[in-house]
Amino acid sequence: MNKAQGAMSYDELRGAIAQRHRALSGRLQQIAEFVLDHPTDVALGTVAEVAQRSGVPPSAIVRFAHALGFGGFTEMQQVFRSRLVAGVAPSYKARLARMKSEEKSVLGRQPAAVLSRFVSEAQSSLVALSQSVHARELDTATAILAKARDIYLLGLGGSFPVAIHLAYVLRKLGRRVVLLDGLGGSIHEQSHAATTEDALVAISFRNYYPDTARLFPELVARGVPTISITDSLLSPIVEGARVVFEIQDMPEPALRTLVAPMCLVQAMAISLDLAAD
Repeated sequence: MNKAQGAMSYDELRGAIAQRHRALSGRLQQIAEFVLDHPTDVALGTVAEVAQRSGVPPSAIVRFAHALGFGGFTEMQQVFRSRLVAGVAPSYKARLARMKSEEKSVLGRQPAAVLSRFVSEAQSSLVALSQSVHARELDTATAILAKARDIYLLGLGGSFPVAIHLAYVLRKLGRRVVLLDGLGGSIHEQSHAATTEDALVAISFRNYYPDTARLFPELVARGVPTISITDSLLSPIVEGARVVFEIQDMPEPALRTLVAPMCLVQAMAISLDLAAD
């Protein structure tokens, strides 16, 4: 990196980590994944605490900072702290920790209280979405979809409800949609006709569905303009995408809320329809 590290923003650092991830050693890749998933821990913890949480020795944390062009951990940490100063949405993980603690109480076992907590999680996810999505990304995504002959939707496993909902809305709006559901093991046959004249919307969250991770680079290599909705810059559906919508800090799989990605795809579909008027 040529840019002075002290002048680097948090978003620029995240982009640099994602770009260099594959070139790092296995242990440094492990640290990269941890710091992107737990930026608040990196901002507030000591090098020993970050090392313990990420499962590596403290010296590896220092090597990771050096690999990114920093003089040491403290210098890198300042970039993570700048994120906190700028203000961020409350951590999902912190809220989940409180939720688990509350579950031990009688109140936490009452259905109405469980509903209240899930509503709170959904509200927080929408706040995080509004803070992370930029107008230029939505404009670019709308332009890609507007030019598409057919819109291919790839979202399997836990992401399938988002893909099927987007398919429903787009079809209601008169768009040609190909839902890549892989029914009967036919996912490659379903995607065979996709070309540069079409568009792909790929949706995948941890743990990334294997067929999604395998098919995505094939379609990108064919030149299909792609929009990705995922939870990390290290996701297998990021590289090659024209637009990446990153919905960070998703809760544990059993508690994952799809409110934010559902809201995002609805906005994309309606924006596409409005742009056509």
